[in-house]
Amino acid sequence: MSIFAQRSEEKELMDDLNCSGEELNQTLRELKTINRWLGGNYVTTSGLAKIFSKFPQAEYTIADIGCGGGDMIRVMADWAKSQEKHLNFVGIDANRNIIDLAAIRLADLAKVSWRVQNVFEAEFSEEKVDISTCTLFTHHFTDSELVGLLKSLKAKSRLGIVINDLHRHWIAYYSIKLLTRLFSKSEMVQNDAPLSVLRSFSRTDWERILNKAGIKDFTISWNWAFRWQVNILI
Repeated sequence: MSIFAQRSEEKELMDDLNCSGEELNQTLRELKTINRWLGGNYVTTSGLAKIFSKFPQAEYTIADIGCGGGDMIRVMADWAKSQEKHLNFVGIDANRNIIDLAAIRLADLAKVSWRVQNVFEAEFSEEKVDISTCTLFTHHFTDSELVGLLKSLKAKSRLGIVINDLHRHWIAYYSIKLLTRLFSKSEMVQNDAPLSVLRSFSRTDWERILNKAGIKDFTISWNWAFRWQVNILI
């Protein structure tokens, strides 16, 4: 069977919630560069624009789930400023080391609060927000875990959910494998970047998972470079 036929469940090095230090810092720096080069940021901001258009209001509170080093919050904040939108952010990650680093990196942004939370714990859904975003986060979970995660996100979010994640495809896999071999100085990136593609999704995967989670009002669109945008209205 082809390695692309179904989602891999092999764990990434970054799945270790205790990972820290210079290896983690180097990994986050390189992931920020990769995301910028490959145009993945637009997938999240254009998804937000669709929800803003559907539900216009004076300001929005956005929870960035699996926020990592805070790069996507920075992207969303800069984009919102250019669009004259007023946004408040909650950055959520289960790794305290990453949250501590993100808080330092985004210290100049006033409207950001930080939470060390596990998305599968009950208190995660208690703090309501307007919109939840997940960028390169959902592929870290099995199908059954994602069903639970989506139900929690639906309970947490008043208006909608924007998911930005990878398309499992052989071109994406071999391209990122080559690029990281040539340019990455991080063992974690060299291991995790191609593995992320193997853990990611086909359109059929997303349709199956969303249906199992009882989510009906969604759109799935493909974006360059090998990204899915899943927009969910609550």
